[in-house]
Amino acid sequence: MLDTTTLVIAIALAYLGGGIIKGVIGVGLPTISIGVLSLFIAPAQAAAYMVIPAYVTNIWQAWHGPYLRTLLKRFWSLYLALFAGSWITAGILTNESSGLAAGILGILLSIYAVFGLTNPRIHISKRAETWLSPLVGLTMGMVVGATGIFTMPSMPYMQALDLDRDEFVQSIGLLFTFATVTLTSILLVHGLLPTLTLGMSAMAVIPAIVGMVLGRKLRGRIDPPLFKRIFLVGMLLIGLNLAARSFLY
Repeated sequence: MLDTTTLVIAIALAYLGGGIIKGVIGVGLPTISIGVLSLFIAPAQAAAYMVIPAYVTNIWQAWHGPYLRTLLKRFWSLYLALFAGSWITAGILTNESSGLAAGILGILLSIYAVFGLTNPRIHISKRAETWLSPLVGLTMGMVVGATGIFTMPSMPYMQALDLDRDEFVQSIGLLFTFATVTLTSILLVHGLLPTLTLGMSAMAVIPAIVGMVLGRKLRGRIDPPLFKRIFLVGMLLIGLNLAARSFLY
């Protein structure tokens, strides 16, 4: 366990770094913040600090666009399955003494990094979407319940649907908002969102926004694809470290 001062510094740096990455390449804030903080604290605690920044960034993204009603109608089965699946594995994340959540998180971060680095071309037809959406939602919910992260398998799935850019951005904001509500309910039921934790979560919004502003300024001075590869390699190393510490030591 970290002392309070060190913990505050760690949270600020994790969200500053996550904000910079999101500012440059458009994604990565929750993934990098939970991944980095889980090297020092339990994933459930790291996920709890992510709650308010996730609401701040995702609710705006979900509502900012003309596709809200269309997306709700199209992906309602995914959202319901997400909520149901999260409770199947919620005991993994909330059992801070087992170390299993950190190990699973490490594996998923590694898969996410490898997927991003290889960038396979996947296309899902409208017909297949009918039965795949609830399956992906159930799987995503189990990932949220076990680790607190939202990116797998949601990002590859939504990318494979060939949504136009604005619709894709709004769909991710809406999906991650539902995932945040689900995560919040799990943490509340298990008593993992005390007032102090919520205060630190609110504090994390500041370095996250500062990082995003800095990242946007850096975007024109660096090569975003190269920066993304560096970020993904970093995610791979963090993921392998978490998995090794949980399952090999």
